[in-house]
Amino acid sequence: MPRVPVLSPTTGERTRPGFVHTIEGNFVDSHGRTLLFRGVNLSGSSKAPVGEPSYLLDGFWESAEAGGNSFISRPLNLDDGSADVHLARLRGWGFNVLRYPVAWEALEHEGPGIYDYEFMDYTMRVLRKCKEYGFKVYMDPHQDIWSRYCGGSGAPYWTLVACGMNPRNFTATQSTILHNEYPLAHEPDPASVPAMMWSTNYGRLAPQTLFTLFFAGRDFAPNCVIDDQNIQDYLQSHYIEAFGQLADKIRDAGDLLDDCVIGWDSMNEPSEGLVGYPDLLSLPSQQGSTLKKGPTPTPAQSLRLGMGQPQTVENWTFNTFGPQRSGSVTIDPKGLAVWADPSTEPGGVHPRYGWRRSEDWQLGLDIWAQHGVWDIETGYVMRPDYFRYLPAAEMAGPDEEVAEVEFVADYWAPHWQAWAQRIRKAHPEAIHFVAPPVFAQPPPLPVEELAGRCAYSTHYYDGLTLVTRHWNWFNADALGLLRGKYRTKLQALRVGEGAIRRSLQAQLKMLKDDAPILGPYPTMVGEIGIPYDMDGRKAYGWTDGGRHKGDYSSQQRALDASLNAADGSNALSYTVWTYCPDNVHPWGDLWNMEDLSLWSVDDLRPRGESNVYQGSGDKSSALSSRLTGRRVRAAPSALT
Repeated sequence: MPRVPVLSPTTGERTRPGFVHTIEGNFVDSHGRTLLFRGVNLSGSSKAPVGEPSYLLDGFWESAEAGGNSFISRPLNLDDGSADVHLARLRGWGFNVLRYPVAWEALEHEGPGIYDYEFMDYTMRVLRKCKEYGFKVYMDPHQDIWSRYCGGSGAPYWTLVACGMNPRNFTATQSTILHNEYPLAHEPDPASVPAMMWSTNYGRLAPQTLFTLFFAGRDFAPNCVIDDQNIQDYLQSHYIEAFGQLADKIRDAGDLLDDCVIGWDSMNEPSEGLVGYPDLLSLPSQQGSTLKKGPTPTPAQSLRLGMGQPQTVENWTFNTFGPQRSGSVTIDPKGLAVWADPSTEPGGVHPRYGWRRSEDWQLGLDIWAQHGVWDIETGYVMRPDYFRYLPAAEMAGPDEEVAEVEFVADYWAPHWQAWAQRIRKAHPEAIHFVAPPVFAQPPPLPVEELAGRCAYSTHYYDGLTLVTRHWNWFNADALGLLRGKYRTKLQALRVGEGAIRRSLQAQLKMLKDDAPILGPYPTMVGEIGIPYDMDGRKAYGWTDGGRHKGDYSSQQRALDASLNAADGSNALSYTVWTYCPDNVHPWGDLWNMEDLSLWSVDDLRPRGESNVYQGSGDKSSALSSRLTGRRVRAAPSALT
């Protein structure tokens, strides 16, 4: 049993009885007992306001341009009694921790510095309800692909406008894939969007540019200045302060810190954008964390498309053997550009948001062309390795060694430090759940910033099952491939369920072994889960005349393999992605056709029949098979 400090490592004050320590690689209570946290993300529904699913185009742009809508009632409705039902269900399943996603948009949707305090007050009420049911909570500043206005979730609409973009032309230029405009803005068919198509956006112009400006604008876009601040400082300061305001609210509530809210994740699944990209003229030869699927332009082609120039690009499909090249397609934006017209900011001042743009930042033109990366008229890329090296490389002599960019150390870590300092100001005892980019190892961080209150926060999904929506008889050590463990893909192949389960466990161990880079801290798998709409939604009765309705056996096997990987010698804490109170079978989690919620209202029995979950007749049975001990050694939740 580890020795528990009597005094807090951050404040020097005596710790309270319910204090959660992070020592000797574990979460530990005040009695020295190891805590095993098992829980769920509450909720994936928090990516958008109530009534605004990602497939809905009607009023989408008009609402955004008018300042957006409140996120009140996310993640739970406190006024109709359903919050108690959902929390009681989660507690009954044995869960003891919640990861609590909040989008930046929910806090600052009306404009820069205009905070939605009513939503923050509502959040305090939800957190108190979580506390009432005995949950520990860690907050998650959630984003995917930057913003729901470029195909994901997170940042408010005005951030795209601040970066000089016209989001209404994203689809025409293929600068990002929007669910509600897929495949064509004038003729959308959102139900036809392929599985995980949203994740291809990490390789498209709009998200790549937005993340580059957020993390590294000072170095790579020095001319992009707004209100006398480089766009990097402008975006980061607003992002950090918005969540800082929420952290202050939690502190001022007086009954939530540490007893309920134990800490904060850093930005969910941050992307490097173009930072470190070796050659703008080509696609990476190896499959990385960005999925190749559908039309896949190189960064150079994306730059030209963004200025309205037609391009013929590679087309990719994804089958059980991974990404496969499938010819080429031509994308013709018909002259539409992704960059906002200068007339939208008369005199360099935005009429709604009030910022003043530097004269050196010309609207209507690609910002990378304005920094000498390429020539718009000819399409020629003068500096294909512009993002590969630190800017000081331009001053290096011919015989000097030039430093290549290391995104995590050079840009993510400084942002994390600024973030951590603001959160620590509001929540001195906060556990910092340190979340670097997906599958990237964390860098060493200052001991004084971690201050003995830290956990390594990582994510893991069985990628083949997630993309194919099928439980396969073979799989691969995807993490080992990404980290160069094998010389060939064949060496990473795993055949048979036993080999697959051992492989998943080994991959989670590899992630757990990253934690000591930070120090003697525990690991939290912040996201892990499976799709439930497998095999054409056959478990919902959508195939073969409904013959397989209620048969969740494939989902049981897939979820058990993933969660079992956290057991054994790994003994990892985790929060499953996700629990959506409004999940429905046709549209899943109401976001980009993802269907990972442990529960769905569509699984409730018809009136007159039992509404208690029975056997394998609903989605939650995939989890129930673990809770009841079927197919596994023990239940997934415990305090040991």
